[in-house]
Amino acid sequence: MSKLKAAIIGCGTIATSAHLPAYQAAADLADVKYFVDIIPQRAEKLRDVYGSGKALTDYRDILDDPELSCVSVCTPNTSHAPITIDFLKAGKHVLCEKPAAVNANLAADMQKAADENGKILNIGVVNRFNTAVNKIQEMISAGELGNLYHVYCSFRAHRSIPGLGGPFTTKSEAGGGVLIDWGVHFLDLIYFCIGQPALKTVSAATYSVLGRDLKNYVFESMWAGPPDYEGTYDVDDFVTGLVRTEGPTLNLNGAWAQNIGEGAMFIEFLGDLGGIKLNYGGSFTFYSTKNGMLSETRYTFESDNMFNAEIRDFLIKAPQGIKTKANIDNAILTSQLMDLIYDSAAKGEEIKV
Repeated sequence: MSKLKAAIIGCGTIATSAHLPAYQAAADLADVKYFVDIIPQRAEKLRDVYGSGKALTDYRDILDDPELSCVSVCTPNTSHAPITIDFLKAGKHVLCEKPAAVNANLAADMQKAADENGKILNIGVVNRFNTAVNKIQEMISAGELGNLYHVYCSFRAHRSIPGLGGPFTTKSEAGGGVLIDWGVHFLDLIYFCIGQPALKTVSAATYSVLGRDLKNYVFESMWAGPPDYEGTYDVDDFVTGLVRTEGPTLNLNGAWAQNIGEGAMFIEFLGDLGGIKLNYGGSFTFYSTKNGMLSETRYTFESDNMFNAEIRDFLIKAPQGIKTKANIDNAILTSQLMDLIYDSAAKGEEIKV
């Protein structure tokens, strides 16, 4: 069987650090034919690292290529929907980075385009391919935690707003701040593990505080580029919320920047028979009782590279028309929840679903 032809649209950080290495690891399945970025030097640099292919600045130039079958969309959030829809209408399968879009309505448009054109649209909810996350999902499904009644997640860091003044902190480009950037991963991971129960109510608050005075913002780290002091800062750097579902309740606290000098990146699943604490991106511990004693179990297991697994799943299943756990049909629920969180915060009241 001949190898698939793929394209990477957007050659920035996530394409360089994750998608390109994953395509290299899947060289038995596909060749990357095109590298596209509005900044030609970035496309050329990624093409040179790969060692072959064409560097272009306009993705529309490759829509009609009959050889091209699979596309990774790694562009800023605001362009996810239009680029993805164009490729779906052109008959290509798409893996679009998270979040699916800047709001749930646009994500629904993407879902509709995939269905109407008979193509697969996956979203970059890469934690669904994390080994530890899948082990936790299996344990919850098997009833090892008993009645799962609450989930708490924290995604907080000490003064690490990304690219201050740039696309990450400009609502018209990103759609939001820490919630849509980091929270999307935590919320989607939780929903995947607990079986995506229907929502009942959402009560939340967001704050845009520490980065507003751009020139006087003191930071510990700043990924996604140096600060642009002439740029924009109109997104959330802190979010908190309580979500009621038909299953467990969910409590979240997230911060790109806080005046607490330590980070907290974890998720706790609380059941009446046991509980799990997952260190985000790492291992987990299971707490329970046995024979009248308290127990604490740490597991050792071999972990796959989740980005490699995500790309490989896409390249194998999409051409067969198989919808997997990363399909838009599953990921769109996270977009809907984030919309409700932002809506509740804007109105200053609880939202009933």
